[in-house]
Amino acid sequence: MKVAALQYTARDSRRETSEIALRLIEQACDRGADFICLPECANFLATNKASLFAKAETEASSGILAMAQNIAKQRQVTLSLGSLMMRGDDDETDNRIANRHYIIAKDGSITARYDKIHMFDANVNDGKRYRESNSFKPGTKAVMTSIEGHKTGLSICYDVRFAQLYHHYASQQAEIILTPAAFTATTGAAHWHVLQRSRAIETGAFIIAAAQKGTHDDGRQTYGHALIIDPWGRVLDDAGQEGDMAMADLDFAQVTKARASLTAWCNQSADFLK
Repeated sequence: MKVAALQYTARDSRRETSEIALRLIEQACDRGADFICLPECANFLATNKASLFAKAETEASSGILAMAQNIAKQRQVTLSLGSLMMRGDDDETDNRIANRHYIIAKDGSITARYDKIHMFDANVNDGKRYRESNSFKPGTKAVMTSIEGHKTGLSICYDVRFAQLYHHYASQQAEIILTPAAFTATTGAAHWHVLQRSRAIETGAFIIAAAQKGTHDDGRQTYGHALIIDPWGRVLDDAGQEGDMAMADLDFAQVTKARASLTAWCNQSADFLK
């Protein structure tokens, strides 16, 4: 399987962002990708809370979702929409929106939905305060799906700091784990590679980390460095800060080999906590 992990600078405009994403999807298809992964905030990155709520979409109204379904069918590729800003539809008393990861199959159907579980409430000393819990309703379920017959676990950005989610996916024999992100430049420089490689090493799975990069319309800066990491923690490709995508061929025999050597999630013990 040939995988592309895209990175770009999402705008506050849904149209402009969708045009960027479409161009890169087409380029990845032309380069032979079978599975193409988009970053968190794939449809737009809002300048403020009012813009976020005004532009959040439903599945029926989402332009980028419809575009992705069409191109998946036309080009016969599987797509991971790292996350879209979507209006909730299950609780009329909660006005917060969902940060939702979608998997689109080659026939254009939606085969999985995952809502980001861990909210990024932090002050990382970059001049901004982040309070995702004020705007987003957290998900409550880990989600696995199948990509070309390979078990795949879904996550989004800040989730990567919570190893138990990834240990769960490993225990369910996930061969691929997706970690699309809009990592801040500050935390990215310090932690991005370490966290992504750690999750690969701990789980013995491929980590596919599509990413936002550059300076966005609200002034925030994201780190870039879309990554594809093998089950032994080796970086197969890194898009850097300026590139448009990381690409690699996945050899799933490497999952078997890594797990024959180490299965750390099976060996952990809570006895020392008693």
